[in-house]
Amino acid sequence: MRPARTPFTAPAHLVAASPLSEHDTGPASGAPEGSGLHAMSRRTILGALAGAGAATLLGAGSAAARQAGDRAGDRAGDRAGDRAGHGSGNTLLIKAFPDAERERMRLARALRSSDFIPTGRYAPAGKSVSVTVRPAGGRVPMLHIGTFDYYNEETALQEPRTIPLRPGRNVVGDTHGGPIYLSFAGQGERAAVTFGSSTPRMAVFELGRTDEAAFQKQLDERTDVPWVELITDRAILTLTREGALLYRGEDHTELMALFDTVIDSHARISGLDGRGPVDRPKAGRYHFNEVSVVPSGVGAYAWHGYNGFPRAYMDRLCTVAGLSTRGWGLYHELGHLHQQGAYQADQLTEVTVNIYSLAAQRTLGQTSNLLTVDPKTGLNHFQTALPKLGTSGITYEKTFGAYEKLIPLRQLELAFGEDFWPRLHRLVRSEHQHDAPVDDYTHDPVINARQYLALATYAARTAGYDLTDFFVRQWALPIDSAGVAALAALGLPKPPVDPGKLTD
Repeated sequence: MRPARTPFTAPAHLVAASPLSEHDTGPASGAPEGSGLHAMSRRTILGALAGAGAATLLGAGSAAARQAGDRAGDRAGDRAGDRAGHGSGNTLLIKAFPDAERERMRLARALRSSDFIPTGRYAPAGKSVSVTVRPAGGRVPMLHIGTFDYYNEETALQEPRTIPLRPGRNVVGDTHGGPIYLSFAGQGERAAVTFGSSTPRMAVFELGRTDEAAFQKQLDERTDVPWVELITDRAILTLTREGALLYRGEDHTELMALFDTVIDSHARISGLDGRGPVDRPKAGRYHFNEVSVVPSGVGAYAWHGYNGFPRAYMDRLCTVAGLSTRGWGLYHELGHLHQQGAYQADQLTEVTVNIYSLAAQRTLGQTSNLLTVDPKTGLNHFQTALPKLGTSGITYEKTFGAYEKLIPLRQLELAFGEDFWPRLHRLVRSEHQHDAPVDDYTHDPVINARQYLALATYAARTAGYDLTDFFVRQWALPIDSAGVAALAALGLPKPPVDPGKLTD
């Protein structure tokens, strides 16, 4: 997870915008020739918007809606996208969903995730793109150009540039260019978005809608666009063309199904089972982005809206074998987008995140990293950590290594059931709907003490047992006498088993 900074929000330049008359639908009223929009009346579009279900809208699916005028061979090769019914020609039908900040608060998370809708289109650097918007109600989507690249030395390239759109025809451009995304904050409102017929299309693979041969054909033909995307209903994987070509021989259906499996493992350990309004999975997708540079010693990272992966991580990000057997880095970084801020002390940021990493390992049938044997000692992390528990002079923050610090969190599951963390997440969500994003690098001792106590308190309430001995005396978390008194005030019984003795 990256240190806090003020997000870059400077917009790309809006070249022109001309509102479209409510009743005019021909090219003279603002719809570009060849866009396909002039062939659809306003009544037809609004009817389509009213009748479209979530599964047939780009907000829940395709970035592969077909471009009018594509030659027959290309249409046949990518007919899976046509059958999905995501629009006519260049027109995408989209459905609004809650924005990233609203979802962050609902889920009581420390970081915002993505609310981007992929379009499969690309804005060339310094050139104009025509975008015509027909909202079915009062809300209008936003447009974004570019990719995420936190450590890029050029500030303008650290985040996509945001462009407000108006109803009707908008002509926009961006100095740097990049993939085009939409965001559409709301509660199910609909809109039709039509791109000019000359807008370049990226090579796009969409799980369940694009077959492998069609994707390979796109890679061969769309050579002038430097970005490629692979998407599912839950994930966007944005790669440079060079990065994508390194592993073009992979089974992309299997690869993207793996992304969904990992995302599902994180949702399940987070208790996102839909049993209540606050327990629905996150609206929209998670965004995984190839980035140009990372600092020395950083393999990948997480920040508001996305996970960033350098070229050196491609062998795990873009291969079935790598992601399914050596993908801890992705499981970990995606975990940062699931962490709850209520119990995230600064030195817990890189610990609680691995609740989700371990869940992914179990889902994929991997051996737990906690059981990794040190070749020098012949011992795993349980075997090195447990003899230290309760001994004189130990402290959680200084005595234990990174994986050893994770052990008490796993022991809570072993003691109180595999549903322990789902239940704890649901409890936290029920009480933290308006927390601010977490700056986990403040090193504020008051905040840290409060969050360590919150972890112990929520764990005790979830388990239904007094865990003072476990947290304070065995693992020596920095909980002071006032915190011990607060735990005692819960009035809970001693646990029937000693969690501190349990191992995988």
